[in-house]
Amino acid sequence: MAAMLQPQIILLKEGTDTSQGKAQLVSNINACTSVADVVRTTLGPRGMDKLIHDDKGNVTISNDGATIMKLLDIVHPAAKILVDIAKSQDSEVGDGTTTVVLLAAEFLKEAKPFIEDGVHPQNLIRSYRTASYLAIEKIRELAVSIEGKSLEEKKGLLAKCAATTLSSKLIGGEKEFFAQMVVDAVIAIGNDDRLNMIGIKKVPGGNMRDSFLVDGVAFKKTFSYAGFEQQPKKFVDPKILLLNIELELKSEKENAEIRLSDPSEYQSIVDAEWNIIYDKLDKCVQSGAKVVLSRLAIGDLATQYFADRDIFCAGRVAEEDLQRVAAATGGAVQTTVNNIIDEVLGTCEIFEEKQVGNERFNIFSGCPSGMTATIVLRGGADQFIEEAERSLHDAIMIVRRAAKNSTVVAGGGAIDMEISRFLRQHARTIAGKSQLFINSYAKALEVIPRQLCDNAGFDATDVLNKLRQKHALPSGEGALFGVDINTGGIADSFANFVWEPAVVKINAINAATEAACLILSVDETVKNPKSESAQGEAAASAMGGRGRGAAFRGRGRGMRRR
Repeated sequence: MAAMLQPQIILLKEGTDTSQGKAQLVSNINACTSVADVVRTTLGPRGMDKLIHDDKGNVTISNDGATIMKLLDIVHPAAKILVDIAKSQDSEVGDGTTTVVLLAAEFLKEAKPFIEDGVHPQNLIRSYRTASYLAIEKIRELAVSIEGKSLEEKKGLLAKCAATTLSSKLIGGEKEFFAQMVVDAVIAIGNDDRLNMIGIKKVPGGNMRDSFLVDGVAFKKTFSYAGFEQQPKKFVDPKILLLNIELELKSEKENAEIRLSDPSEYQSIVDAEWNIIYDKLDKCVQSGAKVVLSRLAIGDLATQYFADRDIFCAGRVAEEDLQRVAAATGGAVQTTVNNIIDEVLGTCEIFEEKQVGNERFNIFSGCPSGMTATIVLRGGADQFIEEAERSLHDAIMIVRRAAKNSTVVAGGGAIDMEISRFLRQHARTIAGKSQLFINSYAKALEVIPRQLCDNAGFDATDVLNKLRQKHALPSGEGALFGVDINTGGIADSFANFVWEPAVVKINAINAATEAACLILSVDETVKNPKSESAQGEAAASAMGGRGRGAAFRGRGRGMRRR
C-alpha cells in the first residue's frame, strides 16, 4: 500500500521524447544503412553521380562521398555519425569517403541479427575491435613499400595511385593526364604540408586537355584602372614587391580640425595629400621592383605612375594568392614602403600576363623557392569543372599521403577480400560466440568488391566466388587478385597498377569500426523539447507574413479620416 502511494519521480521535462532498448538500437542501424544506400552506387570506376539541388537553386553534380554527405540535410542523430566519419576521412586522407560509409553501415547490418536475437552489444563491440586490430595488422603486412626508389620510379608509382583515385571520378577518362599533373604538383611543393600551396584555378570553356600545370603561381588578373594597358606584360628575372597597403589617393579622414588664417594655406593641405601618395610610389620605384602586388587597392594614379616607369602592378590580390607568391618567389609581404631592402623582394625566371580562355592570368614561373604549384583547370559546364576540382583535390591528398607513408596496397577489392579470408581463418581458432561475430565482420568487408561489381553491371555472386577461390589458394598467389572492371572477371590488381595508399584503407577500417561500435553502444536516445524562447521565435517567424501585413494595415490612399 505504501509503495502504491509513493509519488512518481519526474526526471525529464514535459515533452521530452525518449526511446530505448532493442527497438531503438535497430532503428539507429536502419537509419545508417539507409544513408549508406544513398552513396552506395557512387563507388568505383563505374560508379554513378548524384545531382543535388538545394533550396537556394545551387546544383551540384558529384560522386564524392564526403561532398554528397555534406550536402544531404540529414537529421537523424545516429546517421549524422556517418556524415562525420566521411568528413574525417576526406580531411585526413582525401579519398575512401564512400568506402568508410559503406563499411560502417555493413558492420551494423551484420550486427543487426545478433542484436535482434538478444546478444549484448558489448560482446559485438569487443569482437569488432579485435577484428579491426587484426585487419590493420594484416594490411601493414601486405603493404608494399616504395621507399628507396629513384625519383622517376617514385613518380611513376605515385601516378598509379592518383590514377586509381581518379578512375572513379568524372574526369576518369583523362586519368593518366591528370594523374601526372597531380604528381608533378605534389613533387614541386616538396615536404610542405600546407595544402593551399597547390592552387587550382578554374577557367570555364575549352577541353579538359587544355588544362596545364604552372611550376609556380598563377591567378586571374585583378581589377585594374585606366593606364594599365601601357604597362609591360612580361619580364625576365624581375624583382617582385609584395605589399599589404593601399596605393590610392584618398582625402585624409583624421578626426582633426585645421584652422587657417589665410585661404591660400588650404592649397598646402591639398598638396600634402598628393605628396603622401607620391612619396609612397617613389619608394616603390626606388626599390628596383618591376612587379608590384598589393592585397589592397592600387588606384588609377598609381597605375598610371607605374605604367610611365615600365612597372607592372596589380591590386586587390587575394590573400591566399599573395602568400603563395611570397612562398614561391622568396619575397616577404610588407606593410610599409619605408626602408625596402633587397632581401624582402622576390624574384622568378619569367613573369607574364597570358590569355587563358576568356580570362587574363598573371603567371610567375621558374620560382627559386619552388614551394608552390598551380593547376589551371579547363572544362565545359560550371558543374563539371567544380566536380573536376574536387576530384583533383582527392588525388592531391592521396599522392601526398602515399609519398609521406611510402606504402601501397592492391585496390579493386583485393585487399578487402584478403583480409576477409584471413579473419574467417582466424575465427576458426576462437571458441564461443566471438567466432560468429568475427565471421560477420569478415563478411561485411566483402561489401567493397561486391558493390564494385554491382555498379559495373557484373554478376557480383559469380565474381566473388571466383575471388574467394583465388584467395583461398594455399600458396598465397591469389592475395592480390581483385575485381577487373574492364573484363568483368578477376585479375591481379597489383600487376594492373590498381593501387591505393595503405593509409587510406587503414584509416577507413579504423573509422568505420569505431563508428559502428559507437552506434552499437547507444542504448537510449533522448530528444529534449524545444525551449519556450525557441518555440516563440518559430511562432514569430511563421506569423511573420501576417504580422507585417497587420502592422502596416491602415488608411488607404484617399480614405477619409473617421
